[in-house]
Amino acid sequence: MARHLITSALPYINGIKHLGNMVGSMLPADVYARYMRKRGHDVLYICATDEHGTPAELAAKAAGQSVAAFCAEQHEKQKAIYDGFGLEFDHFGRSSSQENVELTQHFARKLHENGFIEERAIRQVYSNADERFLPDRYIVGTCPHCGYDKARGDQCENCTRVLDPTDLIDARSAISGSGDLEVRETKHLFLLQSKLQHEVEGWLEGNGSKEWPTLASSIAHKWLTEGLQDRAITRDLDWGVPVPADVWPELAAEGKVFYVWFDAPIEYIGSTKEWADADAENRDWKSWWYEAEDVRYTEFMAKDNVPFHSVMFPATQLGTREPWKKVDFLKAFNWLNYYGGKFSTSQQRGIFTDAALELLPADYWRYFLMAHAPESDDTSFTWELFSASVNKDLADTLGNFVNRVLSFSRKRFGDEVPAGAEAGEAERKLGEEIARLLAEYEGHMEALQFRKAAASLRALWSAGNSYLEEKAPWLEIKTDQDAAALTLRTAMNLIHLYAVISEPFIPASAKAMRGAFALADDTAAWVTGEEAAALASVPAGTAFTVPPVLFAKITEDDLEAYRARFGGGDDA
Repeated sequence: MARHLITSALPYINGIKHLGNMVGSMLPADVYARYMRKRGHDVLYICATDEHGTPAELAAKAAGQSVAAFCAEQHEKQKAIYDGFGLEFDHFGRSSSQENVELTQHFARKLHENGFIEERAIRQVYSNADERFLPDRYIVGTCPHCGYDKARGDQCENCTRVLDPTDLIDARSAISGSGDLEVRETKHLFLLQSKLQHEVEGWLEGNGSKEWPTLASSIAHKWLTEGLQDRAITRDLDWGVPVPADVWPELAAEGKVFYVWFDAPIEYIGSTKEWADADAENRDWKSWWYEAEDVRYTEFMAKDNVPFHSVMFPATQLGTREPWKKVDFLKAFNWLNYYGGKFSTSQQRGIFTDAALELLPADYWRYFLMAHAPESDDTSFTWELFSASVNKDLADTLGNFVNRVLSFSRKRFGDEVPAGAEAGEAERKLGEEIARLLAEYEGHMEALQFRKAAASLRALWSAGNSYLEEKAPWLEIKTDQDAAALTLRTAMNLIHLYAVISEPFIPASAKAMRGAFALADDTAAWVTGEEAAALASVPAGTAFTVPPVLFAKITEDDLEAYRARFGGGDDA
């Protein structure tokens, strides 16, 4: 089978992430990784905390901790939350790792050898109040393009335009808030992206980017149409990957570190090396990244990260003149909004992942977020939509089906799957419908169309309910016990099928459904269309139990409490 390398955008270390961050990168990557593993592919899913740059320093300062201590603590906190959401990373690393330091410095040396890094004297903002040069994210002000008054010196969070600190209107220090700024001369390293423009264009044309979602390909081509600019890749910070002294002794002596957007994408490779170093005898990181022609590489990220991954990182890779694996498919997402306004880490607006897990089990969030993923356009979270989706799809359509089938069968036939009559016309029609819907579901998953995949999964669940209503075993049993037993046996096979195919979306619930039956482990494997149509994976005589209620409904009282805590409607 093919080897699939999957990465999701690295979450910043500066605090717990919100649901918009989750649905824009890590969750869809996990759903896809789980699906591909289930289909028998060799999958490596890599992520890490992004620990360098201004956000880390500012957050550590606010917390009264050293940056190293702050990052170590936040990494563990974030990892615990992602574990709670059921994200099955093969490795969740740290961009501050020694592996990433060595690889980033290696990339820089190679780029320098090939003439793509140049030392330049530039004029940079200096804060008299803070007595230091300010990296771009240490400067805030008004965006000259959209008028957003909290734009950072490297990028406007509102319109996503990449900025230079000197572009900002009414600029001020993010450390002290002082506007007492002046421009002084200092030296930095520049990545000569302009010299790599044509190579990036050629790579983008030849690597299948036309098959990327329009959102991803349009952003990449917009950057190239506007022309790649040479970009400073070092900063004046106390925390980061140091500039290697063997190549740039003067800058190293001044304590320059690499720009976070230079080293962060390299951490995908660094994290893979961390994974391999943990079991060096059995793992080979280079086989995934270096001359890895048999690997298909898929990236997941929100739209603001697309320029760096579709243009800047490929330019970095190309400039090394080494055969590094470059992205084959870039799945980009729009924003998930909160009642029409943006989720925001900096403004603490919306629902954050830790709070979400306090309220309800992970599968409620996983299903809702993927069923309403912001793929073709921005989408909006509302408590009303969330509760309607959970109650209708999860509680009524899936959970109620599982409970009523197993409870009724146990009550009437005992703790083993009943035998009953041979399958008839109703079962044949159901099997055909299930096989058709499964193929549809698989097609959407292969195409990374998650909202459509969720709709197909929901249709599969609904098919079981339609069959149950049509056959009405609670009536059949009054006149024909064998007919009722057939209906229940068929429905139990549907439950097992649902457990297998729903696992990428709702893994904990899938495990509970599958665990209801005393079956061998190999029955957890994906099913073919023919097997799905046969509905015979769970034979008569198989012992079963009735699991606890899979999904509790969200009540009006619950909704009122959620809106009071997080805002909603007029309060949002």
